[in-house]
Parts: sequence; C-alpha cells; structure tokens
Amino acid sequence: MSKNIDQIYLELLQDILENGHKKPSRTGINTISTFGQTIKYDMRLGFPMCTTKKLHTKSIIHELLWFLGGNTNIQYLTDNGVTIWNEWADKDGNLGPVYGKQWVNWGGTTEVEVSKKKDENGYLTFKEVHHKGINQIQNIIDRLKTNPDCRRLIVSAWNVADLPNMKLMPCHYGFQIYTRELSEQERVELIMFTGMDALEPLRRLKWMDENNIPKREISLQWNQRSVDTFLGLPFNIASYGFLLEMFAQQTNMVPGKLIGSLGDTHIYDNHIDYVKKQLERDPTKYSVPNLVLNKADSLFDYKFDDFKIEGYESYPNWKNVPIAI
Repeated sequence: MSKNIDQIYLELLQDILENGHKKPSRTGINTISTFGQTIKYDMRLGFPMCTTKKLHTKSIIHELLWFLGGNTNIQYLTDNGVTIWNEWADKDGNLGPVYGKQWVNWGGTTEVEVSKKKDENGYLTFKEVHHKGINQIQNIIDRLKTNPDCRRLIVSAWNVADLPNMKLMPCHYGFQIYTRELSEQERVELIMFTGMDALEPLRRLKWMDENNIPKREISLQWNQRSVDTFLGLPFNIASYGFLLEMFAQQTNMVPGKLIGSLGDTHIYDNHIDYVKKQLERDPTKYSVPNLVLNKADSLFDYKFDDFKIEGYESYPNWKNVPIAI
C-alpha cells in the first residue's frame, strides 16, 4: 500500500533523529544531519500537503509564482503578505540573482519598459518586464511538446558565476522532468467511464483521442543540497507538487511521481522538541487533499486564485518557531 506524504515525511524525521550525526552549521546553530536521503510520492494519491502541521499555502504558491516571474526583489511577496524571504533581502528588498533569475533569465538582463495606455479614464502608466536571458522553464515546455522522452529536461538554479552575488545560494538547486507513455488501460482508468471497457479497442482509442484523454505521465525529481527538514522541506514538497501539476496541465499529461533527492538533510537543534511533538501526531488522521487548478494560457500566466486545495485539514502549526539565518 502506498504511503501518504505525512507517513513518508515523519519516517524521514525519525530516521534523522535516530541515525543523524551532530554537525555545526553556517548559521551558528548545530544540527543533527544525514546525507543522501530520498523521498518518493505518488501524485495519484492526492496533493502532497503535510497534515501533521498546517502549512501556509499562500506563501508556497506566491513564492512559486514569484520564481516563475523571474523576480529577485521581495516587493511582490510583501505586497501579498509573504515574509519568508525578508531576512535575506537588503534594505531595498533585493536578493541578487536567486531562483527566478536563473529559472527564466539565465545569463541575461532584465529590461523594464514603462508605457502609457489610454482608456476611458485617461492615460494609465504600466510596466512591461522583458527578460533577455535563457528561459529554462519555457525550454522545458517546448521540448516536452516535441520530444517528451528527452533525457535533458533539466532546470538548474546553480549558476556558479552568480553564486557570490546571491543573498542566499539555492538550497533546491535543480530539477529534472521525466515522462512515459500510458498504457491503454491506464488511459481508460483516467476517465471513470464505466462503459469504456465494453467498446472495441479501436473505437475506445478513437474516443479517447477525440476527447483529449492524456497519453503520457509526467514526473519530477528535484535536487536539494541543504534541507531544513522541519521548517523548509514541507514547503519544498508542496511547491514542486504545484509545479509538477502546472507542467502536467500545460502539456496534457498526468502527474506521476514526485521525488526529492536530498543532500545534507538535517534538523536544527532548536527544532528537535517540535519534531518530537510532531512525531506523536497521527499521519493518517486527515485525508489527503486534492488540488483543483484553473488552466492558464501558459505556465507563466497562473495567478494565486487559480489554485484551490480541496479538503485540506491538518493539525495546527506552532507559532514563532525560530529560523536559522
């Protein structure tokens, strides 16, 4: 029987406590650390939002949209009530060439064009942002449509030349996409059509093709050099879950496996008491939620209101948990 994301996550926390090694950290707060962990989740079970503590969904979604917009200043986040990057920003809100710059503008510059447009209220001033570098995300979309079996479906945030100018070097530094063809029976199972099996094979295939039933499954594996397992990892899991669902929707594929390949996987000493309390919680008490995603014109056109998580119930989170900076 497949495990839900809470069972997978709590087993990882327990393993770190039992088998981890004491290590110092850059932040000055010691950790219990392991290396080379892997988590693997089947997206068919539902959306991977941890229920053994409540996640701040708004922060996760807005941060992902911020990445995809190529932003490196916290203004968009603060305008939407998200403060998770505030500790690293300079006095002007800048973070240097972090995730968004690398994902959609690798090696390039950003130009902001200020224009005026007339409507019934007069002239309105607005800005158009033009990225001049390599858009790695768009490259993935294009290649998925032309060569979905390609083994080069990779996005990297680890731009060595830019690392010294980043206020925080990427923790999750890259991801890879993998797709496969679905069998005819797997396609039939997608549509919950009770009479489908009774149709002749050729008629069945024709019906599915005419009704745009997906032909492929898409999976995502992200790589992470440093993992704050208590505070950060549940955010990372959900964020890449959202991104996988967006890729799937834009390419008419079915979300498959979500995999995290984790390097230094640690628990900070000042989080251990919280971890022990979380391990006492029942990972099966609440049902796995589902994501309803309104389709946007492109992967870059999604808005916060396009994301709706149905049936998300959880244990409460703890307030004022310290973060290592």
